[in-house]
Amino acid sequence: MNLKTFFKFFYEICLMNIITHKIITRLFTRTSHAFILLLLTFGFGNGLHAQDQSYHIKTVVIDAGHGGKDPGALGKTSREKDIVLNISLKLGGYIEKYFPNVKVVYTRKTDVFIPLNKRSEIANKSKADLFISIHANANNNSRIRGTETYTLGLHKTEENLAVAMKENSVMQYEDDWSAKYEGFDPNNPASYIIFNLMQGVNREKSINMAELTEYQFKHRTGRHSRGVREAGFWVLKQVSMPSILVEVGFISNPTEEKFLKTKQGQDYLASAIFRAFRAYKDQIEQTSVVLNKQLENEKKIEREINSKEKTAEQVEYCVQIKSSTKQIPLSSRVFKNIKNIKERKIDGTYKYTVGSTSNYSDILVLQKTIRKKIKDCFVVAFYKGKRISLPKAKELQKT
Repeated sequence: MNLKTFFKFFYEICLMNIITHKIITRLFTRTSHAFILLLLTFGFGNGLHAQDQSYHIKTVVIDAGHGGKDPGALGKTSREKDIVLNISLKLGGYIEKYFPNVKVVYTRKTDVFIPLNKRSEIANKSKADLFISIHANANNNSRIRGTETYTLGLHKTEENLAVAMKENSVMQYEDDWSAKYEGFDPNNPASYIIFNLMQGVNREKSINMAELTEYQFKHRTGRHSRGVREAGFWVLKQVSMPSILVEVGFISNPTEEKFLKTKQGQDYLASAIFRAFRAYKDQIEQTSVVLNKQLENEKKIEREINSKEKTAEQVEYCVQIKSSTKQIPLSSRVFKNIKNIKERKIDGTYKYTVGSTSNYSDILVLQKTIRKKIKDCFVVAFYKGKRISLPKAKELQKT
């Protein structure tokens, strides 16, 4: 064991209270200044940073889970690897646009298989300040929904262990995986004892980033948050910087799968993680006193993101079932067995529509149902109450 490894291991043991506070205090009281200087010189990777104004987050690694021959969790019509790649690229795009001085490194930008140990290797070689791994969850119970953000730790519930086992099992796609991962068996609960020793000095920062992420999911994006959790993820075990693993939703839940598949849903989730990153960056860099120019830049970012989200929500898709120059009573037999009809008067003509959503996929499902009763019904779009073409509506919702 080299000196640097020894110091890191010693520090982690201290954190776990295996050595009591009293012994630690006595030890460091008697320790020479030269020894303390040596500790600071070697450091513990990117996990320890001098807490002063000069420190800035310079590099972020974004890890889109699974890929290539590993599809990840499977929904009825979608795959985890595709959804998380889209969200990862959107998140990276936000960071690159609004923080051009921050380098964004992707573990993958296309549909390729990247081994778990390679992902952490990319982060460590990049000397990253933060590692964000993005995944989508699945459960045999299709009613379970919501976001979860994990940090490295020993699982406290069987449910957390099950999630870690699912994500770690991807190592079995690799050749000679048992030897490569030091005999670790992702399907054996006993193997997860090692993660109790691996929380390290980055734990507090990781939990902070995780809490900020779940806050954004719940309060800004309106998702059901299942909270911050700890579990033994191999991809987090190997990185030497604060790290989180985000489960953006349950692909096994039909309603949530629909949301995860849409560009709008993916952009909402990416912007939520971006906001969490921005808040984390401010806290780490101790920007409690912000220059007016920086403050205005923050407001501009917020306005742009909110504007995109507001515009997307203001587009309204409906199914038009009838059009007439004369007003038709909603109780008319023409509308038999059709509920929630809305009458609109446009350029002297009465239009009768059903449904109202900003999600184009949802309106197509409704149209299919209505066509069983009215074969010539079709989808129409409105923006701020005015009729627009479908291509224009889709253009307004582009991210």
